[in-house]
Amino acid sequence: MRGRFPFSLGGKMMQKTLQVWLVVLAMSLGVGGVAQAGTKGDPAAGEAKAGLCGGCHGFDGNSADATFPRLAGQYADYIVKQIRDFQKGLRANNDTMAGMAAMVASVQDAKDIGAYFSQQKKAKEPLAPVDKKKAKVGEKIFYEGIPEKNVYGCVNCHGERGNGKAPNVAQFPVIGGQHRDYIIKELKDFKSGLRSNDPAGMMANIAKGLSEEEMEALANYLSGLL
Repeated sequence: MRGRFPFSLGGKMMQKTLQVWLVVLAMSLGVGGVAQAGTKGDPAAGEAKAGLCGGCHGFDGNSADATFPRLAGQYADYIVKQIRDFQKGLRANNDTMAGMAAMVASVQDAKDIGAYFSQQKKAKEPLAPVDKKKAKVGEKIFYEGIPEKNVYGCVNCHGERGNGKAPNVAQFPVIGGQHRDYIIKELKDFKSGLRSNDPAGMMANIAKGLSEEEMEALANYLSGLL
């Protein structure tokens, strides 16, 4: 296990900024959040409803095309939020998904789909081979960030090995084992502003500090965490 204080090199300013971000996030969730209160998702009901998603994401949530993210083992609440964001036009970086999300008839249907995929097992192998040299660089960024560029270590929000920090921070997805090419695309979209549904603009700020090479390094590291 890597060190738990990856900002020790970044000084107090980086730590303080992260704390402010998390406070803003907590306040936003308290006011509106993801609207997850009430009934929970039913994975059994979700299995049938998830047939809508299987053509792209795989019927067990392990997509065979890196264009579409793996959903197996993802937080149910995070999946629901993405569906709802596509429906409301808050996420607009995938036209295919926008159309599919419109076919999810209710919030309960979204919860059931999320519950189903959250209980599926992640595949054991990445779609693309991992570049070990790049992955080593990516591991360092993941745990330590890049203090001189005000890039925070991903572990702070996404947890050890990208396995998340549920139940307290389900706004931040499980990213360990996600497709390399998908991770790169999303980082680029956050950087360009094409994707802007991140809590308190946190991912946009981080992505703006990453070069394309650093994005590739992170993606190689994360895609191999299976």
